[in-house]
Amino acid sequence: MQNDASALLFPNFEPFRMQLGEVAIAGVRGGSGPPLLLLHGHPQSHLIWHKVAPALADRFTVIATDLRGYGSSSAPPGNAGHENYSKRAMAQDQVEVMARLGFNVFALCAHDRGARVAHRLCVDHPGRVSRAMLLDIAPTLAMYERTSMAFAAAYWHWFFLIQPAPFPETLINAEPEFYLNKLMGLRHAGLSPFVPDAMAAYTAAMRDPAHVHAMCEDYRAAATIDLDHDRADRADGRGIDCPLRVLWGEHGVVARCFEPLSLWQEVASDVSGHAVPCGHYIPEEAPGVLQEEMLAFFC
Repeated sequence: MQNDASALLFPNFEPFRMQLGEVAIAGVRGGSGPPLLLLHGHPQSHLIWHKVAPALADRFTVIATDLRGYGSSSAPPGNAGHENYSKRAMAQDQVEVMARLGFNVFALCAHDRGARVAHRLCVDHPGRVSRAMLLDIAPTLAMYERTSMAFAAAYWHWFFLIQPAPFPETLINAEPEFYLNKLMGLRHAGLSPFVPDAMAAYTAAMRDPAHVHAMCEDYRAAATIDLDHDRADRADGRGIDCPLRVLWGEHGVVARCFEPLSLWQEVASDVSGHAVPCGHYIPEEAPGVLQEEMLAFFC
C-alpha cells in the first residue's frame, strides 16, 4: 500500500530501500540540484510531502524517507533501553542513507517525530547539515519538563505510547484504524487535509503489529534515553549551530502550550521562525505556505 501510494503521489520520483545493519530504510528520490532531506512524523510516512515535493524537485534533489519503524522501512524489535529507537540511532540512519546517495552535506526539513530526529542529527553531525527547518515542535526536553494539564490532555498519546509493552500495542492492535483516525482527526483540521491514498497507506502501516511496536518504541525512547542525550547536550553546551528555521501551526497545541521560538533559541545559535495559518500537519494543511518558506530559506 505504501509503495502503491508513493508511485501515485510521487510519479517522477525513484523509490529506494537501503539495508543499514538491522534496519532497512525506504524512501524516494527526485529532482536535481542541492540535496534536501525530508523527514515525516507520527503516525505517517514520507507521503506527507506529496503536496510540496514535486515543486521542490525543480530546485533540489529531494530525498524523502520513512523513519525506522514507519511506512515501508523495517521495524526491528525494541530493546530494554530503547537505544535502537533513540533519535541518535534514527538520525544515524538518515546520515548513512544520504552518504550512500552521495550527499555528505545536505539541507534538512522535518515535521513532528522527524523533526526530533533532525534535532539530534544537527547536534550529533553538525558538519552534515547546511540548514534545517523544523515543523510544529518544541525541543523534547523542554516539552517534558514544562508539561501542563492542557498539554497532557491534548498530547495524550505522548503518555499512552510510553507505557511498557505490550499495553499500548495490545490496545492499538485491537482497533488500529480507530486509533489512527482519532489521533489525526482530533487535531485542528480533522481528517480533511489527508488525501485518500495517503490515508490508506498510513492505515495499512498501523495494521502491522511490528510497526505499532516500533512507533511505541520511538515514544518510549523519547521519554528515556533521548532525554538523557538532551540533558548531556545541555550540560556540555552543545546545540544546533547551522541556521535553523522553525515554523508552527497557529492553531496547534505547540502554539497554545509553549513558546517555540524562545525554546529553540535556548538550544540553537541562529534561529528564526513564526506561526503559520494552520494546525499541526503543516505539509498537508498549508503546503503553499510551506513551499514558499522552504524556497526562501533553502535557496
